[in-house]
Amino acid sequence: MRGQLTATAVHVRLQKVGTDDHPGKPGAPGSPPPARSGRAFWAWAIVEVLRHTGMRIEEALELTHHSFVAYQLPTTGEIVPMLQVAPSKLDQERLLLVSPELGEVLTAIIHRVRRGQQAMPLVSVYDSLERLWSAPMPFLFQRRCGPEDRAIPRNYIYTCLNDALAASGLTGPGNEQLRYMPHDFRRIFVTDALRSGLPPHIAARICGHRKVDTTLGYAKARELHQTGAKSQVTCLRRRPDGPQRYYELAF
Repeated sequence: MRGQLTATAVHVRLQKVGTDDHPGKPGAPGSPPPARSGRAFWAWAIVEVLRHTGMRIEEALELTHHSFVAYQLPTTGEIVPMLQVAPSKLDQERLLLVSPELGEVLTAIIHRVRRGQQAMPLVSVYDSLERLWSAPMPFLFQRRCGPEDRAIPRNYIYTCLNDALAASGLTGPGNEQLRYMPHDFRRIFVTDALRSGLPPHIAARICGHRKVDTTLGYAKARELHQTGAKSQVTCLRRRPDGPQRYYELAF
């Protein structure tokens, strides 16, 4: 259970750090420097986006204002907000449901990036693998750098996480400072989803995995066992009238 308590503690501490370091007005008495305030906010934002979606870090940084999709349920006609994830590792795009909690986080990001303007600033992202600049787009993860707006790179996210964890005071078993990578929150998402009873093949689709075994490798079997769930995922049977394999989490 220690791993889950640590993940929860990180979330609570980052919320507090982000709140304490986010002044209502620039230059207010006792306000931290803008650079520190920005790192605290983006640490909170990336943690919340990753833990609510299970996205890869490159997928999160490529989210734009155009990623929001309104889907109308055919049965009730209700409009459901969805988030379109651009193709990345497997070159396949997918749609994720926007929960109320995730919606609040995305709203806070848009509000901060707009800075009172009507439209999102357009910025370009450099792809270090393709060695190409993207077309100017309203990326969600962008910040003000001097006189211009710039997309947030991956190394800045690492800096934000390290600074926030240092400010939180959380330590590991050996009293060392905790180190979290963006991919750790993807693993936390899968573990929480399976523990809550989500079928592994659905979790695989959400995470963009081709094989269910890949998704199961992300989950922490020890945490699943300690919460009363058996960590053994069973292949039920093959059926000619359905998918080749059916998986369920045995409780």
